[in-house]
Amino acid sequence: MSCLCAANSHVFIRKWYEPFHKTNFSFAKYRSSFRINPFFQLHLLVVIFAATTIIGRLSSLSAPVLITWRCLLAAAGAFLWVLLMRKRKIWLGRVAISKLIGIGAIIGLHWLCLFGAVKVANVSIALAGLATLSLFTAFTEPILTRRRIQRFEVFLGMLVFAGICLIAGAEKGHLLGLFLALLSALFAAIFMVLNKGIMVKGGDPMVMVGWEMLASTLVCFIAVPIVDPGSFGALLFSDAIEWLWIILLAWVCTVFAQDLTNKLLRTISAYTFNLAANFEPVYGIIAAALIFAEHQNLGITFYLGALTIVAANLLHPHLSRRFTITH
Repeated sequence: MSCLCAANSHVFIRKWYEPFHKTNFSFAKYRSSFRINPFFQLHLLVVIFAATTIIGRLSSLSAPVLITWRCLLAAAGAFLWVLLMRKRKIWLGRVAISKLIGIGAIIGLHWLCLFGAVKVANVSIALAGLATLSLFTAFTEPILTRRRIQRFEVFLGMLVFAGICLIAGAEKGHLLGLFLALLSALFAAIFMVLNKGIMVKGGDPMVMVGWEMLASTLVCFIAVPIVDPGSFGALLFSDAIEWLWIILLAWVCTVFAQDLTNKLLRTISAYTFNLAANFEPVYGIIAAALIFAEHQNLGITFYLGALTIVAANLLHPHLSRRFTITH
């Protein structure tokens, strides 16, 4: 998701973000004829989000090796996109870049935990844990933006917690994977709130992706000898299929997904975006059942817990909109 930020965040303290061409193609007048429905694009984006964990499961590489190459290629793709298509500068100043590098390190930890959960458990457990993002955001966002915690967010958080308990009680053999998935959701809740504030202040998303992916590359590179028995030598491989997965993760699931997100947020509401994004675990779990037959190894209690978490996610935008209107 890897997740990407929702657009309805509160603004951070001004001081923290202070350091922070429209290209007209010759065929621009023909664009309207080939325009794809924004809602179709939105659900395509959610499918891409869900595909991230599926690809992680298909790859035989360890999580640090897979993500190191993903982040490195994503950084290169983002910077090339900025230079060639947008003709904007990459250097933002030492202070701004240091903040992006800090956020990128958190993103790297998020992906290490998420892909680690896929490797030690399965896609369904990883996505169920990641779906608790709303629970963690309900607390990290107020802390980082210095606003009060809303009562309805606490209620939804309790609902999500109940879902976690159902899953943990039923899938005791996957507790490590569930823990890693929950940790990945916590890291995602932190970096998403931080990124929101920078984007509100006018930061270029693709430049942000470039610097953040460089930092993520470094974090995952350091983790390679810790996790992979092949140490740094595991980074050298020639399997064409593995390179295909890495390229898809880097350029489709990261660079393309980020660009599509930015475009969609200009034409649809944050409410609509958040509502659709909550279907990521649904799509992912269905895909895992079809591709890997994971449903055969998961009991009914897991699905009750996952359904509880998804229900909380679907309720969140409704309650959030109602709270905003009535208060």
